[in-house]
Formats: sequence, C-alpha cells, structure tokens
Amino acid sequence: MEYKELYRLADKAKKNAYVPFSHFQVGAALLTADGQVFTGVNIENSSFGATICAERTAFVKAISEGQLRFTAIAVASSGGEALPCGICRQFMYEFCPNLDVITGEDENSLRMRTLEQLLPEGFRLEKE
Repeated sequence: MEYKELYRLADKAKKNAYVPFSHFQVGAALLTADGQVFTGVNIENSSFGATICAERTAFVKAISEGQLRFTAIAVASSGGEALPCGICRQFMYEFCPNLDVITGEDENSLRMRTLEQLLPEGFRLEKE
C-alpha cells in the first residue's frame, strides 16, 4: 500500500476521535505485514490517565485480531503534523522497532521516519 493512501485512511479515521477536552483529533492507520489496515483514534476520558492515543488504539485493535507483524503506521491530526507520544513510541517498539512512521500536515507533505529514529533507546524485555 502506498503511504499516501495509508495517510488518507488515518485522516479519514480522525473524524471519529472522542476529544471533548482538547478538541485535538488524531487518526492512525496501521499496516500489517500481510497488507491489512487497522485504524484508530484518540479517545479522551475525564480521568486523563485513561485517555488512549490513536496509535495504541490501532495496535490494540490489530493485536486483538491476531496480528503481530507490522510495517508502517500513518498519523494524521486536526492540528497539523503530529508525532507519536513517548508512551506510543515505546508501546509500538514492543512489536516493531523498525516500523515506518508516516506523518505530515497533509498527504502532500509527508515525512517518513523509522520508529528506531524516533525512539533510539527503546527496549524490549526478553520473552520466555
């Protein structure tokens, strides 16, 4: 899948964000190794710690459907380019340190970075 199309899916998804406090809509579109796409949005909560970002929403949806291999994620927001937060970076690193992360103000100004570039000191515990 072309990264512009992945970004378009993230941009479309952001309309479903639940953001009564910040009014900052974020959408994410996660591409699996077998070509499926899972979207997610940010969902705010009155208990701010219970808020979840769009990137983690997409990952949780994909993982809950049995997916564990990913190639790229696109992130679109209502406020220009938005990069994944620190918690999302570490969360994604658990599953795919070399993930391509696509961001931009719109589909004509996309930037691609690897997750390792965004989180150079990420870590993963040894699995038993």
